[in-house]
Amino acid sequence: MSGCECKPARSVSAIARNLQHRAQPSSYEPVWKLKTMIAKVLTIAGSDPSGGAGIQADLKTFSRLRVYGMAVITALTAQNTKGVAAIQNVDPGFVGKQLDMVLADLPPDAVKTGILANASIVEVVAAKFGEYGISKLVIDPVLASTSGAPLLDPGAIDSLRRTLMPFALLVTPNAREAEILAGREVRTIESMEEAARAIHGYGPKYVLVKGGHIEGDATDILFDGSRFLRFRSQRVAATDSHGTGCVLSAAIAAYLALGRDVVEAVQLGKQFVTEAIRNGLRIGSGRGPCDPLGLEK
Repeated sequence: MSGCECKPARSVSAIARNLQHRAQPSSYEPVWKLKTMIAKVLTIAGSDPSGGAGIQADLKTFSRLRVYGMAVITALTAQNTKGVAAIQNVDPGFVGKQLDMVLADLPPDAVKTGILANASIVEVVAAKFGEYGISKLVIDPVLASTSGAPLLDPGAIDSLRRTLMPFALLVTPNAREAEILAGREVRTIESMEEAARAIHGYGPKYVLVKGGHIEGDATDILFDGSRFLRFRSQRVAATDSHGTGCVLSAAIAAYLALGRDVVEAVQLGKQFVTEAIRNGLRIGSGRGPCDPLGLEK
């Protein structure tokens, strides 16, 4: 077993600019060629009108990391900093139409999924991934909100495992989601590793079990089918951290699009979300959002 000790990011924007600069052709290339080199990332997720999570958090993260963000909406939520009041799922056929329009015209360099709502949407998304040959896919298996509101029908969990996970480069469950996906209790580092191994059996190339709900330092476990890597960081004492799972998976997808390998993307993504938590915004009367944009810096 080996470990990775994560240090706070000094300048996330500088890292992204450097990666984007290295991806650019020389200045004498035609303008249309320069434009085609911009890294593109697609999020397939729900909308949070309060801006703290979902596609809103994803797009903010993409912008901060200087990649071009696109979004296919699977569900509309009525929520704020105090919780989720209602959810309206998008018709699966319309989700498929959104995907056709984006994937046929603007092939993404990486894709992430968030709220997928029900089995029909999961299966449409999986079918489109197979049709268009998506390779760099990050699945954030959003099963419920922090306040406890269900965001994926229980009957859709099998569809997620069976039809979507085989396409994934990386799956990023938190401890509670890992318990449901793996069918076992997750309370310690050792049980996180057992859950990662079980989830890996459903087909993703990598599994990242996040330790935000486990006592002690914030330790995440990455499993590639043969070895475990531990990513540790000091736990940030912050109450305004809404949207952290969305921001982490979006940042990882952005770094993958910029050419980083999975281990590098996970380490940089963890640094990015740790910074966003430190920058959490004290807005609203409930749990405020983490801040991927660094608005108060």
